[in-house]
Amino acid sequence: MPSFAARNRRPEIMDQPDLDAARFIGSLAGLRRVNLVTGSSRILWPHIRAWAQTHHKRPIRILDIACGAGDMLVRLDRRSRREGIFLELHGCDIKSLAIDYAREQTKSAGASAEFFTLDATRDPIPPEFDMIVSSLFLHHLDEEQAVKFLRNASSATNGLLLIHDLVRSQAGYLLASLGIRALLCNDVCRADGPISVESAFTLHEARELAAKAGLEGATVEPRFPFRLLMHWEKS
Repeated sequence: MPSFAARNRRPEIMDQPDLDAARFIGSLAGLRRVNLVTGSSRILWPHIRAWAQTHHKRPIRILDIACGAGDMLVRLDRRSRREGIFLELHGCDIKSLAIDYAREQTKSAGASAEFFTLDATRDPIPPEFDMIVSSLFLHHLDEEQAVKFLRNASSATNGLLLIHDLVRSQAGYLLASLGIRALLCNDVCRADGPISVESAFTLHEARELAAKAGLEGATVEPRFPFRLLMHWEKS
């Protein structure tokens, strides 16, 4: 069992540029199952709904950075339709293969979303969105990259910034190791899951990142299971 006193950031198989398409798509499918079981959209939705009810803007434009398979946007689309909240959904990812897969999955689900490629660590983030959200991306970054990303995302959003990620802990590591196998995810997910937890920030570290990025008034709170949610609203 690794030590979790310090962050151990290791490259994940899924991030390798030479990973073949079939294994990459298989890992996206596995992450869709993980997000469904852990309720990733459930973690974000209360803040999106509250902001929408306060601002009465239609439609609300949301950008999901590092959107992967696009499943988060599909579930946000379903929740918004049920509650009569009008969203204009967009997703971006560094890998064009992920974007193509997200488009297919979104269309198959009957959801409405637009996608484009973007390297969020290097490219400027478009400034025309009311909300910027990101799920399970922060742990892929080193501290300097994370602070830069948070600073750029907070500058780009016109309203809300929501960052959802893993929390580094022994219990989270065990859940990732056992849970991903139980969900019948492929070999990439089984290898990357525990690595992701080792690479994640603690709640205290995430709060320090927010402070360094100048996110005054940001909150970082624990969410089940072994997750965190960073919430910041532009004044």
